[in-house]
Amino acid sequence: MELGARFWFGVLGISIGVAIAAYLIFALIGRAWYAWGLFGMLLFVGAILVAVGWIYDRREARRRGSIPT
Repeated sequence: MELGARFWFGVLGISIGVAIAAYLIFALIGRAWYAWGLFGMLLFVGAILVAVGWIYDRREARRRGSIPT
């Protein structure tokens, strides 16, 4: 059973996208660590994660009808 060229190009594209995203995340964390030290970097990353979680939670609550739009 062959998977075909389209499948492998898709796997290659997803792999390149994940590699670029990982580089950007590590660069952002590294720059925050360089600028603010370990504690500042942890606060920065924590604030970003809290914001992403809040946005996700609001979207899910709206989708389920728990809160009005």
